Amino acid sequence: MAALDRETEAALDTARDRYGHTVHHQVAAAARARRNHTAVDAYTTHLAPHAGPLLDAARSAVDGLPPAKHTRAWRDLLDSLAASHMEIARILDRPAHPGSSAEREQHTLVWPHLAAWADYGSIAADLAEQHHQPEPELTAEERQMWTEMAQAARRRGALDLTESWYAADGRHITLAHLVEDDDSVVVALAGDPGAPGWEVIGHYAHEYAAGQALPRAVPPGVLRPDAASRFNRPEPAPERSLQELVQEVVEARAAGDVCETLLSATQQGYDAGPMVRLQHVLSTAAKFSHALETAQGRQIGARLDALERQLAFLAQEVHDAAEDLGATVAVLPPHRAPKPPRIRPRPALETTPPPAPPQRTTTTARHP
Repeated sequence: MAALDRETEAALDTARDRYGHTVHHQVAAAARARRNHTAVDAYTTHLAPHAGPLLDAARSAVDGLPPAKHTRAWRDLLDSLAASHMEIARILDRPAHPGSSAEREQHTLVWPHLAAWADYGSIAADLAEQHHQPEPELTAEERQMWTEMAQAARRRGALDLTESWYAADGRHITLAHLVEDDDSVVVALAGDPGAPGWEVIGHYAHEYAAGQALPRAVPPGVLRPDAASRFNRPEPAPERSLQELVQEVVEARAAGDVCETLLSATQQGYDAGPMVRLQHVLSTAAKFSHALETAQGRQIGARLDALERQLAFLAQEVHDAAEDLGATVAVLPPHRAPKPPRIRPRPALETTPPPAPPQRTTTTARHP
């Protein structure tokens, strides 16, 4: 579905103008129809026969997990996937004539349910794998010894974190490469590596062995539980590229022209300018960092919050400078005259080409 989504977005881009507005509606409708048809074929061929057993296995795994506030959310999600599966089967139970408008209407109706499976089907698959039985962990003495080694490596910069996940029991597990005397071993840490209290719970020859021995990862969370599906995103708001703004300044003759360009860069609202959009990126990234609920996540979130405030101040300064520039009503002085490129005149089509120069012959001087 991710590849199909990229192909569809590429096709939809051809139906939009330079500002992101859809102007060729028939092209956009055809692209979405192809997307829906391809998604229906993929679902009925690869997923529909296995959806029921997959959901049953996922529900069974959730029932065996320790009680937690997110297990109810997972059950609700599995129920939603089951309802979507039943709705897809109901709509496609009486297939319309291939290529007809009725078939396109059917595919349009099932697309939101297909998008739900594309978004959350991997969560069901991850939950279904929770029946995995991990290997026994280290003893208390081994944990203490390996933890001290890892802490020493951390202090000298020889502990490289590579991957992390949450286990079903709520532990935060992180894999790391511990380098000791030019040898590297994979260790598993339990706890927040950026805060005191973490410990080593296992050591392995490589990451694959660690994955087989450790508890399986439960599905990670999301920043906004009610966010729109990545496969049903609203049409992007129109925006102007920075390259276009730079070119407008280069081509400007009057201060008012540059003033308008700078004001568009700091514009608020639906068609916000680049500086305002960057503020939104920093603000959202800060929320994400805080949502990690780790020591380093909170520190980085605070840094991003500070950067967002600095950028907001800078955007206001740019806005004020733009208004001051426009108030000058100045124009560039005439001595900055343009220099058009030199274009050599081409001969007329009926002009006879000049004759070729006579061929030179090399003579050898004779000496008596």
